[in-house]
Amino acid sequence: MKQQWRAGTMIAPVPAVLVSCGDEKEHNIITVAWTGTICSEPAMCYISVRPERHSYDIIRRTGEFVINLTTAKLAKATDWCGVRSGRDFDKFEYCSLSVERCEHVAAPAIAQSPVNIECKVKQIVKLGSHDMFIAEVVGVMVDESLLDLDTGKLDLSRADLLAYAHGEYFRLGERLGTFGWTVKGSTIKKEKKQSKK
Repeated sequence: MKQQWRAGTMIAPVPAVLVSCGDEKEHNIITVAWTGTICSEPAMCYISVRPERHSYDIIRRTGEFVINLTTAKLAKATDWCGVRSGRDFDKFEYCSLSVERCEHVAAPAIAQSPVNIECKVKQIVKLGSHDMFIAEVVGVMVDESLLDLDTGKLDLSRADLLAYAHGEYFRLGERLGTFGWTVKGSTIKKEKKQSKK
């Protein structure tokens, strides 16, 4: 039996990412769970941010940000950057995070993150509690330790990525399959109808 609840944000788990923004004048980090892919060609994604957050004005001013994937090692920094304001702290310094220069945007990346996704804002959609920054992905930096030495294929299971579900952080667990694994290599046998004589 299921209970009927009021409408709410029940999609879970979601990625918990560190979004870095700014330029040489000012930079900041904000923790975001409302993020995702919205298009593959061109590669586009989004983040949703409350207008009162310090990073909101920085992203709106610069039109750029970097989505930094998080790991179990970054769990404390991920939480701390979500509950403290960049108005009061230099989050890079406080969390001992290193700035890494990006190739396509002025916003800094976080060196300790295994994957840094460089984004340029295309549109800001006002929704309610949050505004959505729709952005084009203009570059991606990937830690070489996540690449298979023979094939160069990305293996994100090596990264020990974080997920977020209803106020709690989790590390991703056991891999159950890969895309299309239920049909790869299988043969579908068609049953032959036997007619009665």
